[in-house]
Amino acid sequence: MSISNDSPFYPQSYRSELSLRNKIGRALWGVAWTLLFRPSPRPCFGWRRWLVKCFGGKIAPDAVIYPSARIYAPWNLEMGPRSCLGDFVDCYCVDKIRLGADAIVSQYAFLCTAGHDIDSPARTLTTGPITLKPGAWVFARAFIGPGVTIHRGAVVAACSVVVKDVASMTVIAGNPARVIRQRKDF
Repeated sequence: MSISNDSPFYPQSYRSELSLRNKIGRALWGVAWTLLFRPSPRPCFGWRRWLVKCFGGKIAPDAVIYPSARIYAPWNLEMGPRSCLGDFVDCYCVDKIRLGADAIVSQYAFLCTAGHDIDSPARTLTTGPITLKPGAWVFARAFIGPGVTIHRGAVVAACSVVVKDVASMTVIAGNPARVIRQRKDF
């Protein structure tokens, strides 16, 4: 079975909507990440903060970024005091990603701020910022979709898929994520 060129599902060439400046910045960041960020010793948090800041990130002086964390566009990353991007976190920040004070993203989590319009033949890029309010915690291997806010003290359980905002002090889990219980206020 073949697909004709006039089929609405025939793959059309995708044209990136990102600017040349963005593409050059990501290329330079890719080199810096490969040569300077990723191989840095685990305890060198200050060095990695400095590198991200050199590329426009807004990083608190005591934020923690582990060397295996992947950051797509550091100029779209903001990290508050004592916030953390754990091992192998994929921070796909085509749009803004903001971590408030004491917000934690555990290993292998995926913060995804972009996708494509499935109803557009041109596969138009769609984006939405991700915000983790103070004290929010995203457990291992969770997926956080574009435009989501995880409110104060909320917890996203391991392997959960979150595509809607999470209320303060709520524990959610599953695919799709559902409320499990409320946390005690602290």
